[in-house]
Amino acid sequence: MQIHILASGSTGNAIFVQLGETKLLVDAGISCRRIERGLAAFGVKVGDLDAILVTHEHTDHIKGLDVMVRKHQIPVYARERTWEKISCRDRLPVACCRELPHELTLSKIRVQAFNTLHDAIDPVGFCFYYRKTKWVVATDLGKVTESVKQALDHAEVVVLESNYDIQMLNTGSYPEFLKKRIRSPLGHLSNQDAAEALVQVQLKDCAHVFLAHLSQNNNRPDIAETTVTEFLTGAGYEIGRDIIVHRTFPDQTASFI
Repeated sequence: MQIHILASGSTGNAIFVQLGETKLLVDAGISCRRIERGLAAFGVKVGDLDAILVTHEHTDHIKGLDVMVRKHQIPVYARERTWEKISCRDRLPVACCRELPHELTLSKIRVQAFNTLHDAIDPVGFCFYYRKTKWVVATDLGKVTESVKQALDHAEVVVLESNYDIQMLNTGSYPEFLKKRIRSPLGHLSNQDAAEALVQVQLKDCAHVFLAHLSQNNNRPDIAETTVTEFLTGAGYEIGRDIIVHRTFPDQTASFI
């Protein structure tokens, strides 16, 4: 079992998940070449992927989809309304374009899609169940809804959005309309929001949490980690035992094996 976050942030997102022999990619928001190089670093070929799962249609989540699917003929699952917003769909092999149901089984992995709040047409996160393991990808969240909390409950590995530092956003150079969009229920989670979400759910003991989709203008990995770990420590969690916090990056891989 392994997870490799090939890229995470506003410039592109791609997450490789392997449970048992099943190999999946969540989003393809970086170039096909970068995905090929990223996977090759740990001995995986793009053609080995069983499927690509798409959270939503924003460019930083589908940028590499066109070339990748046409080149490697990989099945892609996305919500019906999301497909309507993916401009490259007409260029992809018909057999590769598959509608994402609420739940599906890919080899021995059970995949559940859960609804999220974001300014996309029909955004989702994913729960992966394998044997007694539950892994979750939950990014691009304007708000931690009940469906998100249910998804996070009892997870052992979580990729959770920690997009912005409140002070950096408020005092930064973004125009006010954009700041409001980011802070809105259809925007993104702050570091504080991510920390609060983690204490509102019951994770498995020694859960691994990746702080993901950090803004390059309004956040830094060290600030996100410090904010979240200080909040968790104040809530009685022992960092490194109860929860292990990982940084992610837009230009390098973060892994758990």
